[in-house]
Amino acid sequence: MEICVCVKRVPMVGGAITVTPDGQDVDTSMSGFTVSPHEECAAEEAIRITERLGGSVTVLTLGPDEAAAQVRDMLALGAQHAVLLRTDGAEWGPVATAAAIAAAVRDRGFDLLLFGNEAADTGGYQVPVRVAHALGLPCVTAIKDLEVAGGAGRLIAGREYRGAREAFDVPLPAVVSVKEGINLPRYPSLPGRLRAKRAAVEIIDVTAPPDALRKERLRVPEAAGKQTRMLGEGTGAVPALVAVLDELGVLP
Repeated sequence: MEICVCVKRVPMVGGAITVTPDGQDVDTSMSGFTVSPHEECAAEEAIRITERLGGSVTVLTLGPDEAAAQVRDMLALGAQHAVLLRTDGAEWGPVATAAAIAAAVRDRGFDLLLFGNEAADTGGYQVPVRVAHALGLPCVTAIKDLEVAGGAGRLIAGREYRGAREAFDVPLPAVVSVKEGINLPRYPSLPGRLRAKRAAVEIIDVTAPPDALRKERLRVPEAAGKQTRMLGEGTGAVPALVAVLDELGVLP
């Protein structure tokens, strides 16, 4: 079974988010980069499927030269091939991203295209659906369990919705986006890391088409204000504390 997993290079933001002085980008000068958690689970799921049924996993990303490090991370987990749709580093919107991915995978004969349900930075939820539409393939999203059935000709995809489980019987090829928690991604082994470091990454240069959307600026929203009220000190504060608890409705 031939599977393509699409991943995105996203910043590891552990503290306050700041924007560049021109207001056009998030300042990542002090950040490392990684793959979105949903997409790491997608890569793990693809590797597990091919371990059971045979075939190979291709990891594809769109981004600057530095994004090759993220597809190599997926090679270290067990993927066999890597493709970088190389850009000039500018952020692409979902329409352009989906179009580039669809053009790159159209004639490669993949049985399954796996995506994370959403990227960790933009959370747009759009790219998998747009790719499926461009390729004329069935698409299911927010998947938490996956089973290949019918001699690798069909897919049973399950998800949770409002406390119930939904299952979809989908013919292959298909597009599926998975959520974090569908599996627990493995840690890369030392041989895997060495193999990934030496592996070739196929590079395809792509150019963003004109976008109907124009970004004016980015702005970090103001943090919610915090209020503290001193009720008193020692036992003298007990009546005031009881009054506050009564207002909140937590007293019997």
